[in-house]
Amino acid sequence: MRVTEVIHAWGHENVRATHRTTIEITKEPSLTPRGDCIIAVKATKSVYDLSRDFKEAARSRNARIRIVIEAGGACDVVWARGDPRLSFTHPTDLVIRRSRYVCGRTVAVEADKAAIDLLRGLVQRLRNPNQQVRVTLEVWRP
Repeated sequence: MRVTEVIHAWGHENVRATHRTTIEITKEPSLTPRGDCIIAVKATKSVYDLSRDFKEAARSRNARIRIVIEAGGACDVVWARGDPRLSFTHPTDLVIRRSRYVCGRTVAVEADKAAIDLLRGLVQRLRNPNQQVRVTLEVWRP
């Protein structure tokens, strides 16, 4: 079973992408320089807004999740896992984690990349507030 979600968002001049353990996308319209894990703002979805099918598939212990981040012709891919503890309750945020930590904002755990690992050419584009960002989440459940 494969379920796909597409999120549209925007870049922001304060995108730093220097966090070592997470990547975050938010529905909030802005961010401060302290938000070093946030890579896009004004997102069309948070974890709460994802489909029931996606949430169900991602809660499988064996779920694999591919996150494709695209902006201005640049692209990077992050691979992560689902977790039965995912609650998908946060109304504005979506967080991908290297660790196994889970909270209401978490969409995936055990990711192979954090914000600091994203391709710098992509990060440069994410710093443009006029740049549209497309994030595709695909979950596979055996």
